Amino acid sequence: MVMKQKSSSKKPKLPPNQPRDFRNVIWYLLIGLLVVTVSTSYFKGNTKVRQMDLSEFNDRLSKGRIASVDVRPQERLIEGKLKDGSAFKTYYIDHPEFVSELKEKGVKVKVNPADSGWLWNLFVQGLLPFILIAGLWFFIFRQAQGANSQALTFGKSRAVAFDAAAGKVVTFKDVAGVDEATVELNEIVDYLKSPGKYQDIGARIPKGVLLMGPPGTGKTLLARAVAGEAGVPFFSLAGSDFVEMFVGVGASRVRDLFAQAKKSQPCIIFLDEIDAVGRQRGAGVGGGHDEREQTLNQLLVEMDGFDAKNAVIVIAATNRPDILDPALLRPGRFDRQVVVDKPDITGRLEILKIHANERKIEPNVDWSVIARRTPGFTGADLANLVNEAALLAARKGKKIVSSEELEESVDRVMAGPERKSRLISDREKEIVAYHEVGHALVAAHCKFSDPVHKISILPRGLALGYTLQLPLQDKHLVSRDEIEDQIRILMGGRIAEELKFHSITSGASNDIDRATEMARGYVCSYGMSEKLGRRRYGKSQGMVFLGRDYSDHSKDYSESTAKEIDDEIKNLIERCYNDATEILKSHYDQLEFISKRLMEAEVLDSDEFKKLLGIESIGESDEAVHAPSEAIADSEVTG
Repeated sequence: MVMKQKSSSKKPKLPPNQPRDFRNVIWYLLIGLLVVTVSTSYFKGNTKVRQMDLSEFNDRLSKGRIASVDVRPQERLIEGKLKDGSAFKTYYIDHPEFVSELKEKGVKVKVNPADSGWLWNLFVQGLLPFILIAGLWFFIFRQAQGANSQALTFGKSRAVAFDAAAGKVVTFKDVAGVDEATVELNEIVDYLKSPGKYQDIGARIPKGVLLMGPPGTGKTLLARAVAGEAGVPFFSLAGSDFVEMFVGVGASRVRDLFAQAKKSQPCIIFLDEIDAVGRQRGAGVGGGHDEREQTLNQLLVEMDGFDAKNAVIVIAATNRPDILDPALLRPGRFDRQVVVDKPDITGRLEILKIHANERKIEPNVDWSVIARRTPGFTGADLANLVNEAALLAARKGKKIVSSEELEESVDRVMAGPERKSRLISDREKEIVAYHEVGHALVAAHCKFSDPVHKISILPRGLALGYTLQLPLQDKHLVSRDEIEDQIRILMGGRIAEELKFHSITSGASNDIDRATEMARGYVCSYGMSEKLGRRRYGKSQGMVFLGRDYSDHSKDYSESTAKEIDDEIKNLIERCYNDATEILKSHYDQLEFISKRLMEAEVLDSDEFKKLLGIESIGESDEAVHAPSEAIADSEVTG
């Protein structure tokens, strides 16, 4: 049981762009040349040059007003500057002593300066404009061609072919905890390796395999393992990659995908999250033939149109098989449906050992304890757990992961990180301690409860404290007695507060919510109520966007029956509440003693809790048929 408090992010920067295309460099060069041309023309055009006749030139030369001249015999031109900075030009008359006279007057003389730059002037003024025009036309034409090409390839499949040489090949040795699914898929592998023996006898291998199960159970990993075992091409694509805003693109991509696959057969097509494109047709208020349905229709045609000798296997994964179109699930398309469920304790142990091989972990770690502490964990959860332990060890400066980090990692994953900065008052700390010990004491004295593994009043995640119970074995059924004991345990926190402080807090809000849900299932779903009989009351309401009925028909009983249901739920909770009150009243001294010890230690493990109780076993029963339950029960502080 957890006491929660009220809940109180920059996107990472995208990686830098890839190196620019070489064409961009050419663009920059052309733009630079254009700038040079314009600048040269501008400054040259804005320089005022006065035409001077020879008599004026000789007059100013004799008076020493000329500063410098450029003599261009080939052009029969003289350009120069006066000492006041103004520019001029005049005609050149061939005279053998002309340059000598200029030098005698102190004039700086340059002869034939255009010989070194006439080619540049010819290029800038004559050729560059044509080059710019040709370059612009060329690149605009190429861009138009590129856009045309993109339009033509828009309907091409975006499937990614897995290259065994570029990445690690996954085999069934890398998959654990899903033995039944592995056995089912081994037949597919055998067919891909040697299809002849099946074809000779007339057997038809399943055209499609649908992997369905909760998120994180390893559906994608299983598909890659099939490809790795068979050694065949593996085309991976998400269901959402088919559908675009343009009509017909999804269907075109489906056709292209299967065309690629047939060229590479034998091969595997893996469609992840197929519910994105395979939802039941006609979903919604008005139905309609939208783009998604067109894509689904093409997928149905391609899967049913396989030649009997084609060795193309379609593997799809989803965690929502209930919303898939029935035509997709019929024999001839997805012939085989494989459930990939959460692993049991043996499967969790095998998964933990696989992840342990990839990290430096102490050899004396008891993985069976970690496996027992993680009921309901998927393969992804267990991978995250081991990784969190490695991060904790690295943060502490350790070179190897120990049991301490693994235990801490379990608590982090289940209840959140420890909040050392969260300071609570002594009064609230005392309330939390009595609340959690109330849960633990009722669990210790109930015949059909799971053993108490840990009690903590350290703030962790959103929780101010929690009581952790671990089952002795995986549980798949629930008994009437166990449901009643669970309700008693949930009520224990509130009762402990009342007995000690003669008042109650909002800390039991989630306990009451869970107890109500259990009681409603007891009465309405499981048929365990003697008064209301062995029938189900109510049914789940379908959601319109999932292709279900738009009307609400969840209430299939009368108003008088509804009152009887409410009364029965209330009576069940009150009966369990009174039973838990009697347990805590008769063991009030244990409640006081253990609560004070918990306030001092802040955390009590199962061994210390047993010593404080003075017993060797807690809540163990060989007669109980255990049911799947949460390892941690929550109680939220809403105020």
